[in-house]
Parts: sequence; C-alpha cells; structure tokens
Amino acid sequence: MELRNSTLGSGFILVGILNDSGFPELLCATVTVLYMLALTSNGLLLLAITMEARLHVPLYLLLGQLSLMDLLFTSVVTPKALADFLRRENTISFGGCALQMFLALTMGSAEDLLLAFMAYDRFVAICHPLKYMTLMSPRVCWLMVATSWILAFLSALGHTMYTMHLPFCMSWEIRHLLCEIPPLLKLACGDTSRYELIIYVTGVTFLLLPISAIVASYTLILFTVLRMPSNEGRKKALVTCSSHLTVVGMFYGAATFMYVLPSSFHSPKQDNIISVFYTIVTPALNPLIYSLRNKEVMGALRRVLGKYRLLVHSTL
Repeated sequence: MELRNSTLGSGFILVGILNDSGFPELLCATVTVLYMLALTSNGLLLLAITMEARLHVPLYLLLGQLSLMDLLFTSVVTPKALADFLRRENTISFGGCALQMFLALTMGSAEDLLLAFMAYDRFVAICHPLKYMTLMSPRVCWLMVATSWILAFLSALGHTMYTMHLPFCMSWEIRHLLCEIPPLLKLACGDTSRYELIIYVTGVTFLLLPISAIVASYTLILFTVLRMPSNEGRKKALVTCSSHLTVVGMFYGAATFMYVLPSSFHSPKQDNIISVFYTIVTPALNPLIYSLRNKEVMGALRRVLGKYRLLVHSTL
C-alpha cells in the first residue's frame, strides 16, 4: 500500500460520533449542553476553592486540580468536535492532531494519578486522622500535584512523538472523536505490535497500578469506618468516599477499555462512545458528584456568589 509522508502540511479527517450518529443534531445539542455544564460547574468549583479560605486544605486543593484537569481535558476535544460538525469540515492538520493527542494524554494521565493521590488523602484522613497534617502537609500535597503533571507530561510527550512518526497509509480517515493512539495505530502501515506492548505497559502503570492503590486504600477505609462509634462520622466518611469512588469508576473504566484491553476488543463505534464518556460526560458530572453532596463546598459556593452579588449591587 502506498505510504503518505508525515508532514505538517498533511492532514487527517476526523469522523467522530457526531458524523456517525443517526440523530446528529440531537447529539450535537446534548454535547453542547454537557460542555457548557462542564465549563460552568468546574469553573464555579474552582472559584469556590480559590476564594474560600475554609477550603484551603489538601482535600479541596486536590479537588481543585481535578476540576482544572477536567476543564482543560474537555476543552481540548469538545469545541473542535462541535465546530467541525457545524461547519461540515472534519479535517485536522498533522500538527493540530499531534497537539490534541499530547494535551489529551497529558490531562488524562494526570487525572489517573491524581485520583490515586486523592484516595490516599482520604485514607490518611479517616484511618490516621492524628497524623493527617503531617502526612498531608501543604508541601506533600503540592508534591503530589507536581508529580501528576510532570509524569503525565513526559509520558504524553514520548507517546505523541513516537505515534506521529509512524508511517501512515493513504487513507488518513480517523473514525474517532479525537486524535488518539488506538485509532491512529489502525492507520499505520508498519508493524506496531512492539509499540502496542509499550502502550499496554503504560496503561498498566497509569491505570491499573493507581486503581490497585485506590482499591487498597478504600478497603482499609471501609474497615475503619465500620468500627467508628459515631453514626454521623460514619455517614460523613461514606458520603465523601462514595463520591470519589463514583468518579473513579467512571473515569478508570472508560480509560482502561481504551488503553489496556487488546485491539481485538475494539471497534470504531464502541471507541467513539467510550471517548465521549471520558472526555465530555465525566468532566461535566465530576463537579456535580463532588459538590452536590458536600455541605462544605455548597456553603462555600453560596458565600462566594453572595459576595459577588453584593459587589455587583454596590457598583450599580
């Protein structure tokens, strides 16, 4: 088969879920609503955590980083997909594809690691409350955040550079929502079996190892919660932990399907649905899951919005 050079002047054609859907207009409206919800809810959560001094504690610092990652992650994918559908123009330049892949991998990998650190934070808070301020000091907390970003950046950079240097065939039609490694490998003309093994190892490192740490943390938390004498203490701990586990289940389930399962389990339609789930649906739902059941966050949000309302009235 004839090869096509990987130059910055070449482009791909993104045939995402909006183009393959039987009801594209309805799906486009749904995606738009979810994106606006993600922008609003994550933005408000970041505002509350930044402005409210009572939320300047490790749990909410990590939660703020999660909101930032979700906000950036969905913004890397959703506006491009919506603009392409409305303009009936599905092309993306080679450089644009590489950039989108790099940013999506960075946000996704950073979120993988951050969720594991958040589980550790809950483990220390519930199982070792007297040591919490030592084990989760501001320095340790920022070290967790920096580790998530730096490891994700390095992994994404390596995978993006290698993937985009593969020889691609004449058909550069990507049947996927975004430029991502699995659909691009299907366009490669050379043998990619060794690289697929590397992707599997990376998937285990960024997905299965963190989720193993999360399962271990919450197993120990469950044993501790069941021994608590106070019903109120048990309820508060379970509410916080159940919110985190819901987010973990949604994100890790979709990401594991894409990057750990063998390619024989994948189909373009399934991959499109899964990608929508962790790039659009999850970022919209995460802040709602964390904030609606959290009295501290809701109270802080009301106070911050109240201050802005008073400020607006005083200037009128």
